[in-house]
Amino acid sequence: MQIINPATEEVIQDIAEDSPEAILKKFQSLKEGQPSWAAVPLKKRITCIERFYALLDEEKDTLSKTLTMEVGKPLQQSYNELNGARKRIEYFIKNSDRWLADEWITEEDATREKIVYEPLGIIANISAWNYPYLVGVNVFIPALIGGNGVMYKPSEYATLTGLHIQRLLYQAGIPEDVFQIVIGKGMAGQALLELPLNGYFFTGSYRTGRYIAEHTASKLVPVQLELGGKDPLYVMDDVEDIDSVAEAALEGAVYNNGQSCCAVERIYVHENVYDRFIDTFVSKAKKLAIGNPLDKATEIGPLSRKEQIDFLMQQVDDAKENGGKLLLGGGPLQQSGYFFPPTVVVNANHKMKLMTEESFGPVIGIQKVKDDQEAVQLMKDTPYGLTAAVYSKDFKRAEDVMKQMDTGTVYWNCCDRVSAGLPWSGRKSSGLGATLSYMGIRAFVQPKAYHLRG
Repeated sequence: MQIINPATEEVIQDIAEDSPEAILKKFQSLKEGQPSWAAVPLKKRITCIERFYALLDEEKDTLSKTLTMEVGKPLQQSYNELNGARKRIEYFIKNSDRWLADEWITEEDATREKIVYEPLGIIANISAWNYPYLVGVNVFIPALIGGNGVMYKPSEYATLTGLHIQRLLYQAGIPEDVFQIVIGKGMAGQALLELPLNGYFFTGSYRTGRYIAEHTASKLVPVQLELGGKDPLYVMDDVEDIDSVAEAALEGAVYNNGQSCCAVERIYVHENVYDRFIDTFVSKAKKLAIGNPLDKATEIGPLSRKEQIDFLMQQVDDAKENGGKLLLGGGPLQQSGYFFPPTVVVNANHKMKLMTEESFGPVIGIQKVKDDQEAVQLMKDTPYGLTAAVYSKDFKRAEDVMKQMDTGTVYWNCCDRVSAGLPWSGRKSSGLGATLSYMGIRAFVQPKAYHLRG
């Protein structure tokens, strides 16, 4: 398997994929080691995670450079991702003891009652390439703290980062028979689905997530799916600082090249402020620095996958055929690497794939609306349900819109953000279950009820 630098198209490294036999052997190792890990006191398990937390900071330069070279995100954004991952780990370190402790329900009656939280067993963490640290720690950190064994499959586009994660976990004291990495593409993922695992936790596309859910349904084990989105943002006409709102919306649309499940993918602007918003949005987009992602001044790097260029071109061409006006970008840069500049289409409508199908790139459609009712109707016109954002100075007015959104997350005067203390969940085609918050800690354990008399 070739690891290719998306900025240069050069091969970084060749890595052998795991065979089904090798994957089975790793599973058997976890099966032997997990019970001993579950027997380790919770505080000692957390101590290992504290060491991992520290190692991420100690090796941040090496880790950030590797991440940038294999997925193409600008170097500063790689540092940001590591910092964000450490904040989430810090949350798990500080809060796991509280949410995994035995919970007494009745202590004074003749029959005492309590709930004990036990590990699921051995779980699969089938992770994503766009934020391998952030989406990874959402799963393998609370899973390990909860006493589980983990079969961790990084995306083939973030394999080197996955190997770093394994190395640092071992260095932090996580036993090898508790955490195993699976190297490979789709066939390696398929091999995981054939194993008798105790849970499947996937981050990626709706199509693959649905396949995993269907393929593992007969096992009757937990399946959590963190899938994509077509996240809307609405700018109301009472917004006073159009510049700051346009800047926030632009960052939400193009950060990490728009390769985020919760990126802003469609924008609706009230007709009273539409022209001002467009002028500012395009002006700021033109100033974004595109280039070598290892250069700290770069804001837009290459796409991570070559095939995404053709997909984005199809969306742009379709938008133009359906009445869209291209104000910026529209095609790949004619140079080495998978560079696709920020692309802005106005006069957008829902006949366009750009406004209805997930893009996962730095392309954005902007549509004018006459009032809040029209905005809500358009925002709800999607099979996805991840996030929705509203910008307004009037909270009550914004809240009325947010309450109507069938999404796991809503934002008022912000967008494209995740907090460790809040559940991260999707509705409809955006996923099943929740990570982060106390829900993301208890997602990796199962309750046992104790009835105690005597």
